[in-house]
Amino acid sequence: MVRPCTSATMNQHIGKLYRSAMSSFIFLLVVDVGVTGGGANKENAANVNHVTTQPLLLTPEPWNLLVTQTPAKEKAKEGETVVLNCHLNSPQHPSLTDLMVKWYKEDEKGQMDLLEKNVNILPNNSRIFMRGDLSQGDVSLIILNVTTSDHGIYFCEVTLPDGKVVTGDGTKLRIRRALGLFGIEESIGTIIGVVAAGVGGIVVLIIVLTPQLRKCILCMRRESHQSVA
Repeated sequence: MVRPCTSATMNQHIGKLYRSAMSSFIFLLVVDVGVTGGGANKENAANVNHVTTQPLLLTPEPWNLLVTQTPAKEKAKEGETVVLNCHLNSPQHPSLTDLMVKWYKEDEKGQMDLLEKNVNILPNNSRIFMRGDLSQGDVSLIILNVTTSDHGIYFCEVTLPDGKVVTGDGTKLRIRRALGLFGIEESIGTIIGVVAAGVGGIVVLIIVLTPQLRKCILCMRRESHQSVA
């Protein structure tokens, strides 16, 4: 038996459909919010873990090294021993044992490396080497039995662990050659002075002795005339 379709029946049917639709919408909304919130929480947790596990990078403190060479000029004679002083000062880094020290010379022929990485690099040359205590900042250079070939300007160069290079102001070394006789130093000025002094002495002798020679000559002539008469 089919019930007649009335307005009341239609309203009830529509109400049921509306409530069913609202229930479905609320359920889907809750599920979507839960999934989205869970994903956001996971991303936040990953970010937090990433930040906390990232290693802390520290920038190394730069070196402040002072290289001091003394004296600015040095003189020596052939055969003597010369010490070219070089001292390092680094207040921030008291340990200096890891530093690389280099000595080189500049002259009219160009640049020549003498000592590199704290070791003499010249073949068959034991006259030049570094002396002193590197841990105390003393990297002075010593040259034994100097010759005129040792003329030049000597520079002390230090390489820091970070690759920075610091160089001193240099020391100008001048070697004087000595003559074997009386130890007179051989130089152009000395030779000219000796020659000039000799020539001057001869001229003075000639000037002083010339009148005496004339008198002697006149006396001899008079005596010869008297003896003839």
